Amino acid sequence: MPTVVLKLTPLQNPERYEALARALTDLTVQLLGKRREVTAVVIDDLPAARWHIGGAPVAQPTALLEISITEGTNTEEEKAAFIAAAFAELQRQLEGDGALAAASYVVVRELPASDWGYGGRTQHARRLALAA
Repeated sequence: MPTVVLKLTPLQNPERYEALARALTDLTVQLLGKRREVTAVVIDDLPAARWHIGGAPVAQPTALLEISITEGTNTEEEKAAFIAAAFAELQRQLEGDGALAAASYVVVRELPASDWGYGGRTQHARRLALAA
């Protein structure tokens, strides 16, 4: 039940948001083995004037992608493959606006199963219910 939060600049059109959400969901399913039906993608675009790198406003497309997953459910190799593929996908989709800034980040956050969930139940509670 991953959550994917993408912040980017410059502003995009609705079709681009849909294509980004679909591609990021596909990568999450394929590379991290997560379930499509509970993968949530939130895209937040920011004006370039509100994003700075090295203390200066950005001058090219820039992205920050953060995915939250349950701790211990993926290997280092799987996470590294996701980071590389997600960055490449962002670069591919945003290249029409110029090369993606090198200081664009993909972050994998691992959360304890007891600290998050969906539908009002933690991942830990789901594990216990499956074991019973």
